[in-house]
Amino acid sequence: MKIKFTKMQAFGNDYVYIDAIGQKIEAPGTLARRISDRHFGAGSDGMVMLCPSKDYDFRMRIFNPDGSEAEMCGNALRSAAKLFYCSGFTKKETLTVETLGGIQIVDLILEQGEVVNIHARIGKPEFRPQQIPVAVEGENFLDQKLQAADRVFRASTISFGNPHTVLLMDSGENMEKFDIETYGPAAERHEYFPRRTNVTFAQILDESHIRIREWERNCGETLGCGTGCCAAVVVGASLGLCGRHVWVEQPGGVLEVEWDQEGFVHMTGSSHIVYRGEYEYEVK
Repeated sequence: MKIKFTKMQAFGNDYVYIDAIGQKIEAPGTLARRISDRHFGAGSDGMVMLCPSKDYDFRMRIFNPDGSEAEMCGNALRSAAKLFYCSGFTKKETLTVETLGGIQIVDLILEQGEVVNIHARIGKPEFRPQQIPVAVEGENFLDQKLQAADRVFRASTISFGNPHTVLLMDSGENMEKFDIETYGPAAERHEYFPRRTNVTFAQILDESHIRIREWERNCGETLGCGTGCCAAVVVGASLGLCGRHVWVEQPGGVLEVEWDQEGFVHMTGSSHIVYRGEYEYEVK
């Protein structure tokens, strides 16, 4: 059985996208493990499926390279919305998308019929430890001390359907030489997080400029993470360290993030198709 796929990139996040509307997909976790192999020619940060939805434009399912299903990824969401439009499933420029992390709204910005930018409203951040979860008492986990290996960080945890722990770093530290291979796993597996957490190392440079590096749970460092960018802005604004409209620099590019006065978080950035192909897939 040949599965048609599209590889797309958005600010460092490479995902393999599968049309599960026009073709039947069996055992998606197994397929994700095979097609997400980073050594495979179409390898990526994971696999995203565009699926039918009863009440919304489409349903997005996202899988990690190990085959486990994830809740949401902002960069994957924006790419999925672009692919849904470019595949001819809709003529609408505003889409509602069903995800495990909630219902998301995506606006496609077009020029001469081409999608040149994508604006996604990914909902309101969740602060309550009972919902994230974080194994601590209290109403939130903001600006707490967290020791990872031999360092103590200022830590805050929020969720957009998937938990992100933001660890603040000194603005003068050399981010490129930072040993994320040591501190990322140590934070991800901390006893505070019974289900592990994504780890966003963030430097707040000024009122409207943040720099991050992202350690994705179960996967390692990723060049880009939209929800990690959003988490850094929400934490920075909550602690009075930056404004609510911020440009976030990551290895995969600069993403525009806004946390509006109603509490919704928005991200704006582009996405492009890298490769289209077919993958021979048999379920045994």
